[in-house]
Amino acid sequence: MERPCVRVAREDGEATRQRLAEAELLDHDYDIVHADGELYLPVVDPDGVPADLPVATRDVPPRESQTLPVDILGFEPTYERLGEIVIIDEDDAERTSAIADAIMDSSIPAETVLNRASKVKGEQRVREWDVLAGDGTETVHREYGSEFLVDVADVYFSPRLATERHRVVEQVESGEHFFDMFAGVGPFVIPAARRGATAVGVDINETAIGYLRANAERNDVAERVTAIAGDVREVAAEYPSWADRLVMNLPHSADEFLETAVELAGEECVLHYYDIQHEDDPHGPGEAAIREAAEPAGYDVDVETRHTVRSYAPHELNVCLDVRLIR
Repeated sequence: MERPCVRVAREDGEATRQRLAEAELLDHDYDIVHADGELYLPVVDPDGVPADLPVATRDVPPRESQTLPVDILGFEPTYERLGEIVIIDEDDAERTSAIADAIMDSSIPAETVLNRASKVKGEQRVREWDVLAGDGTETVHREYGSEFLVDVADVYFSPRLATERHRVVEQVESGEHFFDMFAGVGPFVIPAARRGATAVGVDINETAIGYLRANAERNDVAERVTAIAGDVREVAAEYPSWADRLVMNLPHSADEFLETAVELAGEECVLHYYDIQHEDDPHGPGEAAIREAAEPAGYDVDVETRHTVRSYAPHELNVCLDVRLIR
């Protein structure tokens, strides 16, 4: 069966395999293929593969003794995995039930199957779910060596952003002050602390902050993590000019918090600003908003990276601006 695969030289195979496995990108339902001195490692999400790894389509055999949902259904359903939860997004009740049954009867290590029942909504960015199999919405998600305990019914978490989070965290240096303004359960904060940063995470969702504290303990970085439940606009006064690096992953309304970001920024600060804009000008509005907030406060604004994270909707892109502010 043809599947998207990462193609690497054989000598780089084990390091690449571990890297993909830590990001939960490796497709364990198919065998790794060796041909002409190269390895083809099947992946579950080609869009999530780091840019430095080439992706190619290759005929790879299913693992022996593996029963996949497609084997049961006769068609290949779309799903994503979060720990031992499998998430689908279906409207037809009969098809939904058949997919859930097939997933549970397959070799996929799933304890629960959930169907999206609403869009992300509200100040706390949560959605409703239909539990199709199993009885829980809490799981442990592993990502690039970090573990995150998460309950998708109570907090926002997207496994699809693993590669983007890794891209940002790879820039973190030991000893820097790292501030996540909308931290959730800590997918930026925890790996930043693991790299030696002193990290502060703020979120208005008290349940998410409880998970952030638990995840700091789980990953042995509690001494470097401060988790605060509340509106970051009210917390900022406790951290004036403190941050060496700021994450603003609230793409629909991050511009409303730029004055707070400027208040938090140190003499020199890297800002990771997430936005959703039309494909005709995906970066311009965010850059203009950052300059409008930062330049009157005495900062030079240097846009270091204009990065497209993923397609969000027809003609709309989820983007990130990596911006260096220098007083």
